[in-house]
Amino acid sequence: MADADTPTIEVEIVYALPHDAVEQTLRVPVGFTIAQAIAQSGILERYSEIDVATVALGVFGKRTEATAVLREFDRIEIYRPLIADPQQSRRARAQKAAKPARR
Repeated sequence: MADADTPTIEVEIVYALPHDAVEQTLRVPVGFTIAQAIAQSGILERYSEIDVATVALGVFGKRTEATAVLREFDRIEIYRPLIADPQQSRRARAQKAAKPARR
């Protein structure tokens, strides 16, 4: 954590779960990276499945690396792995809709 003389910025960390979402606002020293902010937030202790080295991360919906330096009011998003391929899911829905209804 920074001492009283170190300038800080405010950032938000978001981690969406299937039935819940974790949102946390914190102040970090200027020059902090995404990985440092996530570590400082304590979210890694609560959710052991998050591995900052391999998990997909973003800031305001744009993918970025854990080494990216944060700016004031950045919203860090921690993405979970997809459980289904979106393209295959769309294809399956389209095929199902294309079949005539049976009576």
